[in-house]
Amino acid sequence: MDNLVAGLIKFRTQDYEEHKNLFCRLKRGQEPHTLFIGCSDSRVVPELITKSLPGELFVVRNIANIVPQFQEFHEQEAPTSATTACIEYAVNVLKVKSIIICGHSNCGGCESIYLSDEVLDEIPATKKWLELAHNVKKRVMEELGDSDEPMKKEWLTEQINIVEQIKHLLTYPFIVEKFNKREIDIIGMYYTIETGEVFIYNAIKGVFELAN
Repeated sequence: MDNLVAGLIKFRTQDYEEHKNLFCRLKRGQEPHTLFIGCSDSRVVPELITKSLPGELFVVRNIANIVPQFQEFHEQEAPTSATTACIEYAVNVLKVKSIIICGHSNCGGCESIYLSDEVLDEIPATKKWLELAHNVKKRVMEELGDSDEPMKKEWLTEQINIVEQIKHLLTYPFIVEKFNKREIDIIGMYYTIETGEVFIYNAIKGVFELAN
């Protein structure tokens, strides 16, 4: 807690003062240009990676940067996911121009989709959430075949997961409409923690290409 308090003091006396005019402009509302859907992993900091200022990114973080597929629900029902509600709000209310799905290296969430039921039964909420990535596991196992290379399996899972979540985004009718009209971009991003490299998914080639 002492470290957090020290950080709060440093923010108020240094960072806030540096961007004081920006914070004053933001006091009445936000107009982020991008919805950033990333992993909750403590090593992944969206604003740090993209060098974005407050007000630029509308950030959603969850285990393994998963996007639930679109589902209709009635007003008297609760949304099935906070992530779903955030996507709806960002696109329909904030009118973001881009959506980024950002996965990363050494992702514990992606690794967990291979855990046994015995282990996952100890974390039932997490187990239920990871079921949303069942097709990722299936695709990875098909592509690996007889190969048993741990590192290949790891990065293949993390990158295929990004592509699958982009597909999930395109089950939302209001996103499809804007995407077809070229009113919104959808970007797949893969961040390598130990090198700082960021790879962008090239949907035409079906590969991740180094961006930085």
